[in-house]
Amino acid sequence: MTDHAQSRKARKAGIAAFVGTTIEWYDFYVYATAASLVFGSIFFPEGTDRLTGIAAAFATYAVGFFARPLGGIVFGHIGDRFGRRSALVITLTMMGAATFLVGLLPTYADVGILAPILLVLLRFVQGIAVGGEWGGAVLMAVEHAPEGKKTFYGGFAQLGNPAGALLSTGLFGLLSTLGDNALKEWAWRVPFLLSAVLIVIGVLIRLKVEESPVFEAEPEPDEGLPLTYALKTNWKPILLGIGTLPIAVGGYYLVTTFITAYATDPSVGLSETVVLNALSVAAVVELVATLGVAWLGDKVGRIRVVIWGLAAVAVLATPQFLVVSSDSTALIFLVFAAMRLVMAATYGPVATVLAQMFRPQARYTSISLTYQVAGALFGGLSPVASTLMFQATDSIVPVIVLLVAMCALSIACLLKAPQHTDDATTADSPAPTAPAGTAT
Repeated sequence: MTDHAQSRKARKAGIAAFVGTTIEWYDFYVYATAASLVFGSIFFPEGTDRLTGIAAAFATYAVGFFARPLGGIVFGHIGDRFGRRSALVITLTMMGAATFLVGLLPTYADVGILAPILLVLLRFVQGIAVGGEWGGAVLMAVEHAPEGKKTFYGGFAQLGNPAGALLSTGLFGLLSTLGDNALKEWAWRVPFLLSAVLIVIGVLIRLKVEESPVFEAEPEPDEGLPLTYALKTNWKPILLGIGTLPIAVGGYYLVTTFITAYATDPSVGLSETVVLNALSVAAVVELVATLGVAWLGDKVGRIRVVIWGLAAVAVLATPQFLVVSSDSTALIFLVFAAMRLVMAATYGPVATVLAQMFRPQARYTSISLTYQVAGALFGGLSPVASTLMFQATDSIVPVIVLLVAMCALSIACLLKAPQHTDDATTADSPAPTAPAGTAT
């Protein structure tokens, strides 16, 4: 294949990864934003204390994270056995259907306890779908890319996160201008129902992308199941990968989902519109920066760039939470944007870092299991834990300490992370290499 043809296929795969993950993360963030703002009051008994209601809503939110490892296993098997593209079309359709149905759910006032039960069931389906989505989207982008540009093209899959967040918070910010009553009575349903249109677009784009060349050249694992091979052969990089991700998955929700609930708490008193608009501007900053830091990862080392980003997150942890108590809207926007800028450095290159931690055999299963177990541990529990810590101590300090500790764990694991090249296609391939642009 000529360099031009490979670059064309890499761009096509990258764009498809971006569109697909944008839709998936839009669906996921729509739920997260609604959980922060309205679910506590409409899906739980009237008179529930505000923070208790938010914690309960975040608990339903966490269900999706605990379903994600199952999705990673199921769709990892499909992706490793039958192809990345087939798995991705199914995950996108599942996610869209579940999100659309959330927009049709009756509230607690309508059907009582059945309302949160149905909410949890649909959240579980969302979790299974996104559990299989991320790993496949990353691999389609990275495996189509030439060796010296893998971090850059892997960044396209990562663009979906800030783009989905921007669509979600931007839409909720617009709807919040209608007033609290409108948002709680009917307007919260609009972002969920719009998912149906996005899914049709995403599926059509994905069907036009060729299968991953690495999958087509991949030898069958000796063991019967990709999961068996992954756990037997890749257990060490899986553990290191999980330890690499506390900030990329958990810290991210602390500075988006939890901070929305914290900033709008009566003890802080920031308006929902200011928070949502600040998060929307921050999402634009991350969206613009993600490919830049991914490109930098190919030039100076993707692991190095992620470590730089983690150090900056630790430095900004205290200003991020204290600034919401200030009277300066401009300062709030500035600090939120700065945090998401350095978050881009922890998130943009990490897709390729994880992909290249594993040899091609059972790679879809391995990367999905790694990312989704980390998501369950750090993404699912961090908003709930932070809300409960704040409620118990009436202080934001424990949350700041948690964020800094997560940065330290990520850095320690990254320093031990292996990096393979895609010509290492057999289980007895040489020790992992660190080609130019991947050194720590």
